Amino acid sequence: MTNGALPTVWPTVVHMLDAAARARPHALALVCDDDALSYREYAACVSGFAAELRETGIGPGDRVTLLMGNSVDIAIATFAVQAAGAQVVPLNPDYTASELAPMLADAAPAAVVFDSVVATRVRPLLDALAALPIEIGPAARRLIAWRDRPELGDRLPLPDPAGLSTLQYTGGTTGRAKGVELAHGAVAVNVAQREALLPTAPDDERVLAITPLFHVYAVSMGLYLAANCRATLVVVARFRPEAVLDAIERHRITLLGASPTILVGLMGCAAFGSTDLSSLRLCFSGASALPEATLRRWETATGCPIAEGYGQSEAGPVLAFNPRHGVRKVGTVGVAVPQTEIEIVDLESGTGPLPVGAAGEIRARGPQVMRGYRNLPSETAEALRDGWLYTGDIGELDEEGYLTIRGRKKEMVIVGGYNVYPREVEEALCTHPAVREAAVVGVPDAYRGEALVAAVVLADGAAATSDDLIDHLTARLVRYKLPREVHLVAAVPKTGIGKVDKARLRAAVQGR
Repeated sequence: MTNGALPTVWPTVVHMLDAAARARPHALALVCDDDALSYREYAACVSGFAAELRETGIGPGDRVTLLMGNSVDIAIATFAVQAAGAQVVPLNPDYTASELAPMLADAAPAAVVFDSVVATRVRPLLDALAALPIEIGPAARRLIAWRDRPELGDRLPLPDPAGLSTLQYTGGTTGRAKGVELAHGAVAVNVAQREALLPTAPDDERVLAITPLFHVYAVSMGLYLAANCRATLVVVARFRPEAVLDAIERHRITLLGASPTILVGLMGCAAFGSTDLSSLRLCFSGASALPEATLRRWETATGCPIAEGYGQSEAGPVLAFNPRHGVRKVGTVGVAVPQTEIEIVDLESGTGPLPVGAAGEIRARGPQVMRGYRNLPSETAEALRDGWLYTGDIGELDEEGYLTIRGRKKEMVIVGGYNVYPREVEEALCTHPAVREAAVVGVPDAYRGEALVAAVVLADGAAATSDDLIDHLTARLVRYKLPREVHLVAAVPKTGIGKVDKARLRAAVQGR
């Protein structure tokens, strides 16, 4: 299905920020803790850092990795790398060295911008990359310092719309992260596509960014959305329910980008009932499936509707949303954004489309779709076929084109909005000398949406406890990839041909 015309489409998101700075130079653009920037100061910081990158020889064809937590600096860096003509590569700063190393090697960045708090982990990795290290922190330097040169905001450099904008790493079923190549045009048109279904009020929105700004969801539904409607973007450094509720009340937030985990956390906070949430106009939910009970509870308590949507890194990321004005179907992720077609096809052959109401693999095509995976031609050929992006997700369409997600063809588990692939956790478990075999599955979790549970068979004569194995994983994996439970078992269930039977295993661990 495809829908209507698009609002203004900027050549790139940097053009969008430049227009905002010209239209509202003195309006408050960006806030995080004690830092605040007007749009002119915001553009000046972006312009200054972009010029610095260009002076070091970084430009079109280069990549710059960001290993940064939520701050005004990561917002500046994201736009500045693109303004310099380079490709921004946002990575989770909480990743361990063993997780970062293959992604950095694949990206081959010309520079790495990183927070001081991760310097001891990151600097040893840079020695093998020949990448320019740029450390950010109170004792190092701040990109916000360029605000003292507001005149730089009058000449924001603009990249070539045909160039590459973003290299967004996403998980792979083999455990290897895949780098999604997004062009400037794809990223910019997706902002307009989202705006068509979820129109904002220009010059009259205050947007709260809670989820990490290295994540495609926060960038699309926070960073770019705010610049597009010339809003104030309030950035929360880390998710703490009390701090988020305080920010909503104090800054009179109108648009809240959230996830099921965030909504459950806010409603479970003691301050929830006493916080003034009357400024909220709309809440977006993404990153993982939203239980209907959570949606109903939030809307009853706050009076603020939730628009649930669907997308993935490979699609820029937004593919569908329940419209802000029009029919909203709870339990669905809405309709395709404009200039986008979504079809349901046969799980095995990929052919279709299937009839209304039939479940199958979701495929999509539109101008926001990726160019491909970096350095992975066979994976690119598998995902992009005959002009379609095969998402690997299972869903169905109703007679009005509303999409319902039914599951995932791939073995991906979404924990608190983060994609986790069991194979990676299984491989990490098997590096423990006492482990003979490990199998990991995702199970429903009331707080995180899904959680990981591991079943481990120990080697003959070996001894280890569940806590020992969690400690082993903690040194190798970011926190959200850690299993909620580790069960020591005599054997894991297998199919007739000797493969681990994940369905039986999931049923077994849920029955414990």
